[in-house]
Amino acid sequence: MSSLSLSQQTIAIALAIAAFSVPCLSQEISSSPVLLSPQAEANVLAPNFRVTAFRVETRDTDSLAPDSPTDTSAPASTEQDGLVKRSIRRIGQDQKHLYLAPFERHNLKWDALVLVGTGALLAADSHIEPHISTAHYQAYQDTSNAAIYGLSAAVGGIYLYGIKTNHPHARETGNLELETLVNTFLVYTPLQLIFARQRPGEGAGNGDFFKHHALNTSFPGGHAMFTFAMASVVADEYPKTWARILAYGAATTVTVTRFMARDHWASDMFIGAALGTAIAENTFHARCNPDLPSQCKHHQRWWKPMGMETQ
Repeated sequence: MSSLSLSQQTIAIALAIAAFSVPCLSQEISSSPVLLSPQAEANVLAPNFRVTAFRVETRDTDSLAPDSPTDTSAPASTEQDGLVKRSIRRIGQDQKHLYLAPFERHNLKWDALVLVGTGALLAADSHIEPHISTAHYQAYQDTSNAAIYGLSAAVGGIYLYGIKTNHPHARETGNLELETLVNTFLVYTPLQLIFARQRPGEGAGNGDFFKHHALNTSFPGGHAMFTFAMASVVADEYPKTWARILAYGAATTVTVTRFMARDHWASDMFIGAALGTAIAENTFHARCNPDLPSQCKHHQRWWKPMGMETQ
């Protein structure tokens, strides 16, 4: 894990921006001599000529305010560049790890399960969809939203508690949740653009692929993908039965109700849940701290930890 949490990184970046935004001194430096007027020169005798009459105004560096940009801009800029570079490097490592993970031996059985399940549901989608009732559409939408808000509030509360009390376990949970969501988004986005599947009710109603190239498409199911990613991190960080029931229960509720509201096909939600879980598991086991009371100590022979970034 990075020694700087996301909140500390944000503060450092904000300080750097503030340092660059301090206005420069508006007073211009006058380097030209100030001469006496011609009339004054006519009234002054040659023996009374003084070199001091030619005053050259210089900038007194000692009088600069202590918080001037000259004092702070360089260190803040260096620190900002370091934070950005570390963040980009870390996310790059995550993405490389995630795209190589399906080819690791211990993941092959899961690859087969996901591919077979998705293929079967793709073949059955057009037969399942007509049997979904539209009578309780709004109730399904409201239930899904409530589950999303509840899970998000729980994750956010854990993170805030970790920041406020400097609790290492809670802080790691929040940090890994954020990192997992970023990794999920970076996998979700290209898949949406590539497969471009129509939602139920769009086009001919067959769920055709490569028809709607945008981020708001049907495959994979975004709600399932992101909620299962969040739930998996919570379940790994707090491997208690009640915590897992609440976390996965909320994610399952979101997935089922979005499907029942006819926002997605069955195969969309299945692959979304599988991908969200896989991304969370790989990110967690690659970045978690084995000294904390979490699931990190287990399955170390399956996952290869990438180690924690040092400042």
